[in-house]
Amino acid sequence: MKSEKHTNSLINESSPYLLQHAHNPVNWYPWGSDILEKAVADNKLIIISVGYAACHWCHVMEHESFEDEDVAEIMNTHYYNIKVDREERPDVDMVYMSAVQIMTGSGGWPMNIVALPDGRPVWGGTYFRKEDWKNSLLQIAKLYKENPEKLYEYADKLNEGLKNIQLIASSKSENDIDLNLISEKLEKNFDWQYGGTKQTPKFVIPSNFEFLLKYSQLYNHKNIKDFVKLSLTKISFGGIYDHIEGGFSRYSVDEKWHIPHFEKMLYDNAQMVSLYSKAYAVTKIGWYREVVEQTLEFIENNLKTKEGSFYSSLDADSIDKNGKLREGAFYTWEVDELKELLKDEFSLFKEYYNVNSYGKWEDNEYVLIRTEDEASFLNKNQLDSMEFKAIKAHWLEVLSSEERNKREKPRLDDKQLTSWNALMLSGYVDAYKITQNKDYLATALQNATFIQEHLYKSEGNLHRSFKNGISSINGYLEDYAFTIEAFIKLYEITLDFEWLHFSKKLMDYSIQIFYEPETGLFYFTSKQDKPLITRNYELSDNVIPASNSVMAQNLFKLSKYFEEGTFLNISEEMINAVTPQLEDYPQGYSNWLSLHLNFNHSFYEVVIMGPNAKKNTARA
Repeated sequence: MKSEKHTNSLINESSPYLLQHAHNPVNWYPWGSDILEKAVADNKLIIISVGYAACHWCHVMEHESFEDEDVAEIMNTHYYNIKVDREERPDVDMVYMSAVQIMTGSGGWPMNIVALPDGRPVWGGTYFRKEDWKNSLLQIAKLYKENPEKLYEYADKLNEGLKNIQLIASSKSENDIDLNLISEKLEKNFDWQYGGTKQTPKFVIPSNFEFLLKYSQLYNHKNIKDFVKLSLTKISFGGIYDHIEGGFSRYSVDEKWHIPHFEKMLYDNAQMVSLYSKAYAVTKIGWYREVVEQTLEFIENNLKTKEGSFYSSLDADSIDKNGKLREGAFYTWEVDELKELLKDEFSLFKEYYNVNSYGKWEDNEYVLIRTEDEASFLNKNQLDSMEFKAIKAHWLEVLSSEERNKREKPRLDDKQLTSWNALMLSGYVDAYKITQNKDYLATALQNATFIQEHLYKSEGNLHRSFKNGISSINGYLEDYAFTIEAFIKLYEITLDFEWLHFSKKLMDYSIQIFYEPETGLFYFTSKQDKPLITRNYELSDNVIPASNSVMAQNLFKLSKYFEEGTFLNISEEMINAVTPQLEDYPQGYSNWLSLHLNFNHSFYEVVIMGPNAKKNTARA
């Protein structure tokens, strides 16, 4: 066994991200009351460094700075150093990310904050080069020693700014939103060449596409429906989609969805399964169903546990053939190895997946990308569809079993998070609706049972995380929101009232511990949690929908199922509270806009009878 030169307090943690730093020379502590109280008692500045296990630039900064003895000496001498897994502690991440965005105008990970002993931030940013990091820390430590009142003055101003962010303007609007204006604003950012929005890097925001799909159906808006189809096709043809094993990477660094930031997150893939399932239901494009099935195969092979829960992510980095830890090493291909593996079929493969100047990444490496639909490709090459299906299956088998299985896999983050598991549960339900694959339903039920048995506590609360047989950390609003949503969906395909009643039980509990009647919204942290420097609302929809928008959707649905007027009133209050933002910045409030469509279009009860009633209900 390797003898480590350094070991810090993170060695006792379960988070893979924290454990990655357990042998740094930096004397890291996990977030907790002990170190925070010690900082106050010793009047010592704090460094709060936030990241996650699959983060490429987190690894880069660790290697350059946190593994460096000189850097560690500066950090250990002048600061108490706290490492935070943003996935375990999204509350801490949310507070300090807001501070970084105020200070710098942008955010990201790794996120690094210098704070006063009381936890109030005074300086921060994301990735820092080693010399910049060292110089900044020395300057701040010198200022704190010689002129600390300047830092306290700045902290007061910044803290006031953080509080102002959470002020919710009173709105008496009756949910009167101009959908035509919103549609026009959204369309201005449409990228009609590559799909998605006109920006790089490109993230997929599934709730945006779900709203556009729903809107195009309700208002028969062909132009928007065509844009959704274009976008979902381009995204799934791109390198952000793994054409060998299925599954989506977190985002694309270029405009054509070609070169991904290679980490694969459970929450992305869960939502993409739901999105492509719904898109298939509307369009009947067979490729979308294939994407769903292949992505779920990736989940089964890489992120599912035997107990029916789901791991969090696969790293962006892995060991390449030269023994070097490198981003994308597991996923990229060289021409010579493809020629050797595919032999006579290489020329056809090369054309289909653009192993050419269009598909080149760097050096002699390629990321597979498609540029045309299969029918056009078959017609051009005079191939029969069944014949090509067999050829393609052979390619994937060879590249997967004969090559990728020999490569070292990216590191697995094996903690299981409640909210992300619930998102994946919803994905399996949505996939079951379009495929009627009973294995998908069985997996959904198994995961729901896992959440009930391992993450739901007798006191009525959910825990956030599960690993090594232990559930820990009191749940956040998103854990309740996505679990309620998933269990409602499960009821809708099984007609088993257990799931519906459990959803209502969780909602009743959420109202007790998260809801703030004065604003009509839900705090992200519960009344039971020790307060941070601010208590935040999560309102804008991002790569994951805002927990408040999901709760508002849940309240709307439960109000219909239980004829519960209070639920409907709270849901309406919530959307009224954010109505001004919906028109000002619609791309950041798409899940709220979907709720607006619910309020403005009648809901009907449909009774299905006869021997196939349950089967037909599951397809609805």
